[in-house]
Amino acid sequence: MLTFAGIFSLITMYNDFITPVSIPKSKVEIAIEHPLMLLGSCFAENIGKRLVENKFVCDVNPFGVLYNPLSIAQAVSQMLDGRVYDEDAAELIEHQGQWHSLMHHGSFSDASKEECLARINQRLSQGADVLAKARVLLITFGTAYVYRHLEKGVVVGNCHKLSERTFNRQRLTPEEIVREYVPLIQRLAEVNPEVHILFTVSPIRHLRDGLHANQLSKATLLLAIDELCRLMPERCSYFPAYEIMMDELRDYRFYADDMMHPTPLAIEHIWRRFADIFFPLPTKKFLQAWEEIRQGLSHRPFNPEGEQYKQFLSQIELRIHRLKEKYPTFDAENELHLCRTRLNK
Repeated sequence: MLTFAGIFSLITMYNDFITPVSIPKSKVEIAIEHPLMLLGSCFAENIGKRLVENKFVCDVNPFGVLYNPLSIAQAVSQMLDGRVYDEDAAELIEHQGQWHSLMHHGSFSDASKEECLARINQRLSQGADVLAKARVLLITFGTAYVYRHLEKGVVVGNCHKLSERTFNRQRLTPEEIVREYVPLIQRLAEVNPEVHILFTVSPIRHLRDGLHANQLSKATLLLAIDELCRLMPERCSYFPAYEIMMDELRDYRFYADDMMHPTPLAIEHIWRRFADIFFPLPTKKFLQAWEEIRQGLSHRPFNPEGEQYKQFLSQIELRIHRLKEKYPTFDAENELHLCRTRLNK
């Protein structure tokens, strides 16, 4: 069975059979010590998971997964405002015995209104702290279609399986997205002058209305991002995750069984392209050292109580401490605890 590395070595060998996406040198670097925030669709979750696993300091989707540009903009605004949700929040609804926020993923929902609000406000506070110091804000747009709640008049981040008759559905124009984001980015820059906004478009296809409507939606998002990068070139840039999926990985073997979501192999490939573009050399060296430690900790010995394995664990513990000295933001308390637990068996 071929590994990730094996498959991509084959891709490299036969690169005449793919269309490589040319990515210009990035204006921004993402170093291991830089605070990061990721907002948006499932693709933000996928990249965010890789970043967290590799010990980056980042907050991923404090509202849960958000798909459309207006809901993502509203999330940023609420964090900048220091918003606190209360019982009178316009976004709060009760449906079939559960309390939901129309701005939040279902993971925030609860039978108790108090618990629902507590979860929302805890993540809002945490997200606001990270946003105020984030070096990079990665925003992934999923769709240009929005749902507006007819009674409350708000664009929702999640419909929570309410009846379609509850909403008005429309496709945004590039101009509407740009008008929303220009003042928002200017305001964000006032609060956090160091922040750079890195836009992506999710390669996940939304097939509810057919392939043509999906393409119109993605084109709308791409046009809006292109205009934002043109208007604010020092503050905004674009990573072509969508194009990598469509061109470099133009084969159904890179799609899951639903034929919409990328496979783990496709996500790994896009992650590697992302790392090549944005990570400076010291961060790449850190990732290499951390991967060796991770592999060591995942090793299952024949004799876990033997002296040879204990020496092996002691060496891993020493390497973690040395890496921590070199990269102060490196948080390895869980791994150190695991080493000590196994050493004391």
